[in-house]
Amino acid sequence: MNKSGENFQHRADRPSIIDMHCHVAGIGAGESGCWVSPALKNNFRYTVYLKAFGVTKDELEEQGDGLLIARLAAELNRSRHVDAAVALALDGAVGRDGTLDYDQTEVYIPNNYVQREVARHDNLYFGASINPYRPNALDLLDEVKADGAVLLKWLPSIQHIDPADKGLIPFYDKLVDLKLPLLTHTGDERSFTSANHLLADPKRLELPLQRGVRVIAAHMASRGRTNGWPDFESLLALFARYPNLYGDISSLTQINRPGHLAKVLRHTHLYPRLLYGTDMPLINTPLVSPYHFLFKLPLREIRQLRGIANCWDRDVRLKLALGMPEEILTNSYDLLMIG
Repeated sequence: MNKSGENFQHRADRPSIIDMHCHVAGIGAGESGCWVSPALKNNFRYTVYLKAFGVTKDELEEQGDGLLIARLAAELNRSRHVDAAVALALDGAVGRDGTLDYDQTEVYIPNNYVQREVARHDNLYFGASINPYRPNALDLLDEVKADGAVLLKWLPSIQHIDPADKGLIPFYDKLVDLKLPLLTHTGDERSFTSANHLLADPKRLELPLQRGVRVIAAHMASRGRTNGWPDFESLLALFARYPNLYGDISSLTQINRPGHLAKVLRHTHLYPRLLYGTDMPLINTPLVSPYHFLFKLPLREIRQLRGIANCWDRDVRLKLALGMPEEILTNSYDLLMIG
């Protein structure tokens, strides 16, 4: 491997390495409350995602959705490099009556399911998700904070959340009071059957940034254009103005985001504000493979990387081989556990 990847070893004196962008899921088995839309269940992605999590539909129906999180925690426990992960809930779309709108929701992963299952594993942290259009959203923020949430997750383009909506100012101020960072998707979203990409325009994050929210731009807006302008360029402009803006490097090695990790890493002044994440389960699918970098890495090195069984270890070593500095690996710990 390259010098950085070859010499990297987990050390006891190194701050913890946390994957701060790890999805979990469920099909509603075992009274988890999880829900998947018929459209997504009939899509090829559904089978791919279950396989990537290491479970089958039959197993979940027999043992409950908690099995999925248990297997994820077990695989993470086998990692030589990554100590823990933030398991992310995902709220759904909210209708005008303030209740969950199942017709507009693709996936719903309740906070209480994630919090309950995460509490069974010492290598998982609770990442909450609250649609701010719920009538009791502020009370729910208090609840998830009391339950140990380390961040709040949004995916605006499928939750139908407009981050620029001034009606959300009380929600943003509450996030600041509770010291909860907001991890929100930026750029195009293609993991689901439909999405409103305009809601993930980085420029729409200016309002929470102005209110002092620590905003984490998921995937560094690495794909997508709004009104002909690259979302990544819009995000860079925000980084220059707001020191409370961070970005995660999850998914940047996917085949459908060619060259984006290198593009992000060229901006060396951002390294202290870049966070390590994987976008699990996507790192465990054909979207991510060392063989996608045949023109970047020697074939022998690619084969070595491909031979790493643990998906978190493979992800760390691949990113190091592609030039990610080691310092980025521990930034998540500093932001979530110390900040």
